[in-house]
Amino acid sequence: MAGNRFQTLPARYYTDADVFRCEMESFYFQSWICAGRAESIPNPGDYFLREFAGESIIIVRDRTGDLRAFYNVCRHRGTRICPADEGNFAGRIQCPYHGWTYDLDGRLLGAPHMDEPGFAREDYPLHAVRTAVWDGHLFLHLGANPEPLEQQLADLPRKFALWGMRDLRLHRRIVYEVKANWKLVVQNYNECLHCPLLHPALHRLTDSLGASNEPPAPTYIGGAMGFRGGAQTMSIDGKKRRDYLPGLSEDDRRKVCYFAIYPNLLLSLHPDYVMVHTLWPRAVDHTRILCEWYFHPVEMAKPDFNADDATDFWDTTNREDWAIVELSQAGIQSRAYTPGPYSAREELLHAFDTEVLRRERKISSS
Repeated sequence: MAGNRFQTLPARYYTDADVFRCEMESFYFQSWICAGRAESIPNPGDYFLREFAGESIIIVRDRTGDLRAFYNVCRHRGTRICPADEGNFAGRIQCPYHGWTYDLDGRLLGAPHMDEPGFAREDYPLHAVRTAVWDGHLFLHLGANPEPLEQQLADLPRKFALWGMRDLRLHRRIVYEVKANWKLVVQNYNECLHCPLLHPALHRLTDSLGASNEPPAPTYIGGAMGFRGGAQTMSIDGKKRRDYLPGLSEDDRRKVCYFAIYPNLLLSLHPDYVMVHTLWPRAVDHTRILCEWYFHPVEMAKPDFNADDATDFWDTTNREDWAIVELSQAGIQSRAYTPGPYSAREELLHAFDTEVLRRERKISSS
């Protein structure tokens, strides 16, 4: 800290591979991470993959309808079993190398040529990952003895109950590859001081400098911004073309809530839809971002339903954000970079940095 101002983190937190591995351990491998939506795999055998920090996880629905998750690693010789991002296992999961075959619940069913005395199939199930669901969002935990998901979410289920997210359905998904550290994406999401310069379309619709930030919590940061200029929602022209989400109060209809739920869920709650970003770090300077838009099924069933006004608006805004965070990454990698001062309006960023440092100390001392 210089004087009475808090400063940004040193460059190594955005450029050093060892720091990145430490953060993956403290944030991604020791926390509940949002993997997507439960309804995206409705039938037995339906699956999708999530890949981050060198790991690949299979999320599948088993024969009884339960959600399961496994490391994408065969118990024979460690081969990655499934290369496709999503699909359906026809009743079983089979390694393409030597044909070891697993049930949808992870049990080893067949192991060709393993007829040695003492070999037992029950000793070699797929390595399981814990799953939990909140309001339609599916979470994973790679740790051995995780705390309940509800403990990590704290008061968020009560805070966001009126949006009825479990009832919403996916309309569109866009995948972005961003050449920047994952923390720069979180930081950019949690301040709008850049909006007048970077997002002129967004700035016309919302009071970007009048954000109502909530006190930071150990597992999330965020707040709300109200509309201005007669805008009713975040779209190309600010006009509302869909009914409000049922259950919202008058106050909820006049704002958008933006919350970063550590480590990888950026949740944007609008009056008529919900936008979700999930962050999947591939390297210290590479983050894959899945952006999804969810609408109420009653609206989606209408013959004239069209959500391009919202998705195109945010696709443009997203690309503006990703371009600037890539420039941030490039600048921080310079030998000339030194930590700079945060303004009083960047208190959420400082709170996030504080949590990064706290978890680093915890990992280092363990």
